[in-house]
Amino acid sequence: MRLRNIRGKDEIAKNHPKIIVNTSDYNGDLRKAFENSNPLHIEIGSGKGLFIKTLSEKNPEINYLGFEFNEKVIQRNIIHQLKAHIPSNLFIVDASAEVLRCLLPNNSVEKIYLNFSDPWPKPRHKKRRLTSPGYLDIYKTILSQEGEIEFKTDNEELFNYSLEMLYQNKWSLFECTNDLYHSEYLDGNIQTEYEMKFVHMGKKINKLKAKPYK
Repeated sequence: MRLRNIRGKDEIAKNHPKIIVNTSDYNGDLRKAFENSNPLHIEIGSGKGLFIKTLSEKNPEINYLGFEFNEKVIQRNIIHQLKAHIPSNLFIVDASAEVLRCLLPNNSVEKIYLNFSDPWPKPRHKKRRLTSPGYLDIYKTILSQEGEIEFKTDNEELFNYSLEMLYQNKWSLFECTNDLYHSEYLDGNIQTEYEMKFVHMGKKINKLKAKPYK
């Protein structure tokens, strides 16, 4: 579906207290956006923000950052967020995963969520997949000693690719299923907008959790 532009979105983003546009204001440490030292969890590709907003409401003792780089998705996200109460422990960040090492200190993130990322199916686009080796190296740098990633997708090819990349790059897998909704890992699961759609269509949801060897 094609997303239409939203009039005045640049001003909305700049003036909204829960949208971080000027990341340089934080001198390489986005944790400064919060007025506490609580653990930090991030989502890469937060879309309209349903998943991370629900998480932040359920876990007020954890700080959350939702990263989104697609301009039109951010527009929708902003409008969605403006219509609802935003918890104090959540910010949306206008930035891509490539620059995470410039925005967060080493060993500063407890958990990274990757939900229904673009599968980039063409072989020449493999490096753009959020579970490709380049990105896994970034995650290793910013994750804490016991930090982990949680990955969900409806795309079986992307899931199998991700498993192989995790193995090759020395990550330890401790949860894995090709059918989340008929597995022992469903308890406590929080749905994304895409997940709701795919489950309604009868698609199987793949999920894994992994930690890097450090």
